[in-house]
Amino acid sequence: MSARRFDLAGTGSMVVDLICSTPRFIGEDEKILLEGRAPEPVVRRLVGGVTLNHLGWASLLGVRCAIFGKQADDPEGRFLRAGMERLGIACELDLSGSASSFAHVYVASDGGRAIYMARGATGELTPEEIEDRHVGVIRSAGLVSSEVSQVPLATVLRVLELARADNARTVVDLDVPLSDAVPKLGSERELALVLEQADVIKCSLSAAASLVPGTGPEEIAPQLAERYRCDIVALTLGADGAALWAGGELLREPAPSVEVVDTTGAGDALLGGLLAGLHHQLAWSDTLKLGVACAAACCERLGGFPDDPDICYERIRLLYRGAGGTALPERAPLGAGGAGDAGQATAHFLEAAAREVSRLAGRADMKALQAAAELIRRAEAEGGRVHVTGVGKPEHVARYAAALLASTGTPASFLHGTEASHGSVGQLRAGDVLIAISNSGETAELLDCVRAARALDVRLIGVTSRADSPLARESDLVLIGAVDDEGGPLGLTPRTSVLAQTILLQALSVELQSGRGFSRADYARRHPAGALGKTSRS
Repeated sequence: MSARRFDLAGTGSMVVDLICSTPRFIGEDEKILLEGRAPEPVVRRLVGGVTLNHLGWASLLGVRCAIFGKQADDPEGRFLRAGMERLGIACELDLSGSASSFAHVYVASDGGRAIYMARGATGELTPEEIEDRHVGVIRSAGLVSSEVSQVPLATVLRVLELARADNARTVVDLDVPLSDAVPKLGSERELALVLEQADVIKCSLSAAASLVPGTGPEEIAPQLAERYRCDIVALTLGADGAALWAGGELLREPAPSVEVVDTTGAGDALLGGLLAGLHHQLAWSDTLKLGVACAAACCERLGGFPDDPDICYERIRLLYRGAGGTALPERAPLGAGGAGDAGQATAHFLEAAAREVSRLAGRADMKALQAAAELIRRAEAEGGRVHVTGVGKPEHVARYAAALLASTGTPASFLHGTEASHGSVGQLRAGDVLIAISNSGETAELLDCVRAARALDVRLIGVTSRADSPLARESDLVLIGAVDDEGGPLGLTPRTSVLAQTILLQALSVELQSGRGFSRADYARRHPAGALGKTSRS
């Protein structure tokens, strides 16, 4: 697995958990006072989700992790991605979803919990989107995991098929009973096909009992392994710990004695520990002990994601050693997950950059580029001028684009995106053209600038990755530069998206320059100094 970019890549539930503590669960028509008094909040907002949780615990134990799939670029999504970044989980996400997932979680005083989930974008992920956007990350991982909880079964099946075709080991977390999986996520036949594609199946004893006959793990685990031809079956047993069928035998590990605060995500933490043990090639008994230690550490805190990594790792260490475990994987440095060594990360970026540039060449809308050039020519003929703006990294692209256009025959000025709402929009006048750049098309400061420009009767060319974004809807013309992979260790920092924006504007400058018969003499007059000026005059 060491030759791959990631040790583990997962797709599935990424959820903002809204957690309320309650003395007990109540029935219909009852009322109860929630626990929590000022100034403490009644509702805690935490990172969570079946897949994101197990990736978090695995990442804590030195596994290079990535998450892929669909989310939204909304406050909930940004909250979740910040949590991923803190643990070094690489983010390989399509952010075009309708809304990021959330769940209302009620935690009773004995640690029991009731969860009400809203799938949001996770439930919108299709097999076609997996093939179009996520094949690269699937092929880059030694272990590929998914879940039966929020993702459509047809999509999970395609993920596992692609992973197996590339000789990755496959993992399925069956997190809901059969009655919830079918028909809400797909058909019973699709569920069977998903489980048949799994090398590792993790589920609760009750969920397993809905698939095969039997009452205890000794009966159920080997039947599950035989029916679905999987190598490893992990069963959560609640307060009794967990069982693991591997190597043709069943192992059981009791739960250690801990003060249970919240059982949310305990099964996810167990799976994260098991996958860490599998990756680090621990003995089966140690792998199970590590999973149970992670689950116990999870139960001592609110929520299912290890967002306090120092405390969580120390508790894992103590619980694992206390159970007789040996060779504990080293704690991963924060931010290291998914990066591998520096050479690997750099090589991946260069590959991603070349791939995205090649895709852009095939995807670029020539008619849109020609229409944008014509809009600018018409505006110039009527006395209008060109301005370019952006916020954040696109600000630097905007400065370059304005300079490039000016040097190739289209006078252009940079407009500061955030200063525009504080008077700088006054550099615009009716009939001008504003080129506005935003990858998401949702940057609030840029949209303020765009609306102020619109109020002055300015024509707008949007440069964005999303045709359905607010920026695109405000624009007269849109140049689309979507990328699938930013290319960095975490997949968050704008890299290839900046390349896409730059190339689109370079292409626009070529269209404008060629359309006006721009000569070497014209170029020389604009470059009286420097090496380029000398070359143009020779």
